Amino acid sequence: MLLGSESRSTAVPLWLVTEGQLPRLLAQLDPPAAAWLRGHAFQAERGRVMTIPGAQGGIAAAVGGLGSLADPSQLSLWDAAACAERLPAGHYALATGLAEGAATQFALGWLLGSYRFNRFRSQPKALNAAHLVRPERADAAYAEAAATAIGWSRDLINTPANELGPAELAQAARRLAEEFGGQFLECSGEELRRQYPLVHAVGQGSSRPPRLIDCRWPRGGAPRLTLVGKGVCFDSGGLDLKPSAGMLLMKKDMGGAACALGLARLLLSMKVPVQLRVLIPAVENSVGGSAYRPGDVWVSRKGLTVEIGNTDAEGRLVLADALADADSERPDLLIDLATLTGAARTALGPDLPALFASRAALAAEAQEAGDSVADPLWPMPLWSGYDEELSSKVADLNNVSTGAFAGAIIAALFLKRFVTTTPDWLHVDLYAWNPKDRPGRPQGADTQGLRALYALIRRKFG
Repeated sequence: MLLGSESRSTAVPLWLVTEGQLPRLLAQLDPPAAAWLRGHAFQAERGRVMTIPGAQGGIAAAVGGLGSLADPSQLSLWDAAACAERLPAGHYALATGLAEGAATQFALGWLLGSYRFNRFRSQPKALNAAHLVRPERADAAYAEAAATAIGWSRDLINTPANELGPAELAQAARRLAEEFGGQFLECSGEELRRQYPLVHAVGQGSSRPPRLIDCRWPRGGAPRLTLVGKGVCFDSGGLDLKPSAGMLLMKKDMGGAACALGLARLLLSMKVPVQLRVLIPAVENSVGGSAYRPGDVWVSRKGLTVEIGNTDAEGRLVLADALADADSERPDLLIDLATLTGAARTALGPDLPALFASRAALAAEAQEAGDSVADPLWPMPLWSGYDEELSSKVADLNNVSTGAFAGAIIAALFLKRFVTTTPDWLHVDLYAWNPKDRPGRPQGADTQGLRALYALIRRKFG
């Protein structure tokens, strides 16, 4: 949490300085402080943080470098995360004035820099005890709500599959619905087989029963927003078994569901005026005598028949039934989030989620919103020329292509077959994982697209 303004008078001042502004700051500081920075060859390198000692041995001030930025207001929230992670324990207050947007990003970045996943450590890593006084002009309510939502989503993704299966994911959604006065429904068993046959097919090989999670927060007269999150709690690949290396991170295959739930939490915390619905097909894709098979043909919720070309392309199958349900209500905006294809990672790497949209203008809006909050989304084409790659000789369509190219686009085109009435639809193919440690982004779970989509929704719906 951010400290109240009453702590400002006793907090250590924290200066943010660019390379171009460093000479002016050195001239402003008292001679011993300036000599200290010069003596330690401080050049305002981006991400470098230094403390300046006081006469009594304490910390008199701190300085955070912003590198070649033209102005501190161009900072990213990750600059703040570096300060939070690298400063010693204490209370700090910004001595550099920032505009509202930059101050808010700094506050959020500071809070994200303190995230740790300690649930399974017998001796937990100590949380950073560097606390920030609420910056002037910062939207502290948003920063704290966003940090809470992101931390909660990260915890879900980081939790191993033996502790988080379809039932536990449903319980997390139930608690969210109860906390914010929403409605919670869960479809499983024979009812799931009838209503969401593809979800049931994918999950029927596991001893942990599949289910469709449906949460609603009605709001009369408000725009209708539906979020769909892929909730594959572990993906072995099914009978088209993954190699062992390919399973190591498969606890994160419910990352789309975690991001959808985290986005919902943030929207509800900030009382965004929308009618919100969240749909999560929660399954485990396992190997067993009852597992679905390559060559099977299943009738989807929409009525389209699907031939199973590969059981490891299960995410698009469970999303198809959930999207068909969402699309039948024709919401004002429909968004699905999924750790869907390795092809998207090959094309864009781990940091850039692939973004597909029903309209080019909507994709541009989403990309701009993401850029504004340092949460990038990268538009990719729903190229209709590849539609024929999904053809089947025995069914309406196959769940995979016979070729090796354009895997992310073909997966998006598969989903598009199940979104036929909703004008504004976004599909986000994300990684949900940080492969390396960086300030505010420790190795492990990441909530890609959450802040970008929140910014987009606020712009569209107020």
